[in-house]
Amino acid sequence: MKVNKIIAVKLLLSLVVMIGFTSCSKKSDSKGGSRATGWKINDKKGGFQYASKFKKQATGPGLVLVEGGTFTMGKVQDDVMHDWNNTPNQQHVMSFYMDETEVTNMMYMEYLDWLKRVFPPDQENYKNIYEGASPDTLVWRNRLGYNETMTNNYLRHPAYAEYPVVGVNWIQATEFAKWRTDRVNEKILEEQRFLKKDAKVTDASADKVFSTEAYLASPSTAMGGDEKIVLKKGQKTAARKGGDPAAAGATNTQGNSPKNVYAQRTSGLILPEYRLPTEAEWEYAAAADVGQREYNAYKGQKKYPWSGTYTRSGKRQVRGDQLANFKQGKGDYGGLAGWSDDGADITNKVKSYPPNDFGLYDMAGNVAEWVADVYRPIVDDEANDFNYYRGNVYMKNKIGEDGKVELVTAETQQFDTLSNGKIVSRNFPGQIAQVPVDDKETYLRQNFDKSDNRNYRDGDKQSSRYFKFGSEDGDEKGKVRDDQRMYDSPKHNVSTDSLGNMTKKYDKSNKRTTLVNDDVRVYKGGSWRDRAYWLDPAQRRYFPQDIATDYIGFRCAMSRVGSKADKKKRPRN
Repeated sequence: MKVNKIIAVKLLLSLVVMIGFTSCSKKSDSKGGSRATGWKINDKKGGFQYASKFKKQATGPGLVLVEGGTFTMGKVQDDVMHDWNNTPNQQHVMSFYMDETEVTNMMYMEYLDWLKRVFPPDQENYKNIYEGASPDTLVWRNRLGYNETMTNNYLRHPAYAEYPVVGVNWIQATEFAKWRTDRVNEKILEEQRFLKKDAKVTDASADKVFSTEAYLASPSTAMGGDEKIVLKKGQKTAARKGGDPAAAGATNTQGNSPKNVYAQRTSGLILPEYRLPTEAEWEYAAAADVGQREYNAYKGQKKYPWSGTYTRSGKRQVRGDQLANFKQGKGDYGGLAGWSDDGADITNKVKSYPPNDFGLYDMAGNVAEWVADVYRPIVDDEANDFNYYRGNVYMKNKIGEDGKVELVTAETQQFDTLSNGKIVSRNFPGQIAQVPVDDKETYLRQNFDKSDNRNYRDGDKQSSRYFKFGSEDGDEKGKVRDDQRMYDSPKHNVSTDSLGNMTKKYDKSNKRTTLVNDDVRVYKGGSWRDRAYWLDPAQRRYFPQDIATDYIGFRCAMSRVGSKADKKKRPRN
């Protein structure tokens, strides 16, 4: 009996000790103690500060979440065109965001309006910025067709405001995405009062341009270094009242000037960059096989972004209507107006057709779309099967003689002359100047060894029959001879002189065997000019990155940071 009492007392004491430890642990956690040091995080007196209340990435304007996964990339049906460039392979894509619709004329016009206000075309330093970003409206012209109405009206007339923008080449599309990144983050920081209210409209000028990367690298020099625009924490009240922000600087408990008062990546406020989707991302999003999910697998692969093998709807109210905008036959771009057709002859207003299972519109038809990848006939899944992308050119911030990042100015801004003679801006004033990575970043690395990786394993000398292990690469200057290139494509050289006159040096050789090179990009999906065959998300074609058409548009994507899904638990089927 005594033994039982002793055991009971010991159990009771053990329970009390356990409860004590548990309460101490909870008490420590409630104070925000670090699991590494036990120190208090976000202490008002100083120390380590962290955005501990961050929950998940905010969804940027115009975007919808595409939850990632594994899928069969490439065409699984007969290759009647005998391209042999889309053989099936297994790929995995991380979760990302994608534009709900194609970028519209109105969205692109907002971009042009901003460029015109901030970089006036009538000033010598900026005259090529606006013109270089403007779509080529002459893409509508046809030698044996009357399309002048679209040439004059399609981009700017409000009747086409919600139609997808065309006449935009790949380079222009990527520049739009960079601009969009800065404008979205500029608005976020304004709402959080890290930037002066309405400065994006009232104060923006060529020498006061907000750049996300420039702000993160050197906040005090962003927006031309104007402290009245780039606010510090504690200056918000004075700025709202119209006072001098510098005179109302926040102070810490020691009465010193504030530290860490600008928004940084650690704040969780700034969104990742808008960009063109990779080919793998675009195909995964377009196919939307998630609609055929059963448990942890897909029940086959769909031919189109919608279920079924037909292009017409089977729903009772709209039975017979086309599910996409495409060319239905010779001389038939839309059937008869008012009857069961696709409702358009050229492009159509976005959201005119049902979305796919990810909630994305027009992933087949309307316009084909640029993606980020450089084109190669194969997708090298043996080299990589995770977030596949060909086109990496790694750059880094340029550091000036003073040891600080170097910002682009009107004097150092650079322009490129495209193969068709169009002059486009390589960078804008206010952005950080970029240079290729060098051996400081590549030395003894296993995952990459050079800046330009566009032709890795399919286009570099090591991939060609001319490669000899241990031999010197190329000629005395390290360049591969013209007759030893993997892809013997034309090499045009177009430049402009100091007076703006174009010097054209076209490649007139009749020995060229391909159009594939490092400057051709993949475009996906069918368009209003294409037959139904090209509506298959697995189809892939290519076009020079500096040339625009009347049937290729684009939409933007954004990487997701953090968890793969918003909800951890999903229905089983």
